[in-house]
Amino acid sequence: MISKHLIALVFWVSVATAQKPPVPRTADGKPDLSGIWQGGGAAGLAFAIGADNAKAARPDAAPAQARGGGARAEPAPYQDWVQPKLKEIRDRRLIDDPSGRCLLVGVPRITSMPLPIKIVQTKDEVIFLYETFHAFRVIPTDGRKHPDDMDPSFMGDSVGHWEGDTLVVDVMGFNDKTWLGAGGASIHSDALHVVERYQRVDYDTITYNVLIEDPKVFTKSFNTAPSFLSLRPGERLREYECIADNQDIQRFEELLKTPSLFVRPPQ
Repeated sequence: MISKHLIALVFWVSVATAQKPPVPRTADGKPDLSGIWQGGGAAGLAFAIGADNAKAARPDAAPAQARGGGARAEPAPYQDWVQPKLKEIRDRRLIDDPSGRCLLVGVPRITSMPLPIKIVQTKDEVIFLYETFHAFRVIPTDGRKHPDDMDPSFMGDSVGHWEGDTLVVDVMGFNDKTWLGAGGASIHSDALHVVERYQRVDYDTITYNVLIEDPKVFTKSFNTAPSFLSLRPGERLREYECIADNQDIQRFEELLKTPSLFVRPPQ
């Protein structure tokens, strides 16, 4: 027998959904992604780096699927030569994360940083302004290709096109100085190629799906965990100056001199 509490819950969820405004559209009929959005926060920063991580369910994977996400996360298929490098990074307790040095975190990681993102959409381009690290991306959607003179960069070069209601962004031209995610020490090379898919599935949700390939580091292409951006009405971008009084690097180096601090107590 269905409880009255469950019936009430279903009723209120239905009411809330029914009251949502429709997805806004541009003059040419495309979904309008413009607005202030925010990614998944701490949970969204996790990244599967191997079989062990694949056993642990991503806490944000189910909501992403329910909100229209695509393929489930796969463990990153690293080539054998990468494993010693990953172990070295983990042995240093991940203190070499480039973000700790206030470097741009790259794509796709920047989308999951727990700070606002402003999207400005015009007829021929989509602009992403990130509060994190003063980052920005100007993504043409007018059919142009990647330039022939790309310089390796933290954020890469992005070009986009529409597949129905989905904005597909092709990103390449990276340097090798970023990690793909936090905690997993998910390194890559300058051959990294990322394909992002943004779909505004309802008024206040954009699903975000990513395909990654890097023939120098991975054995095959793979999908990261589906995630989403949430609309933040009334929010605005604020100044973010990471380097000001950043003492994390020195503190982490001192902590490494005392290994006992990292020993977990018996369960």
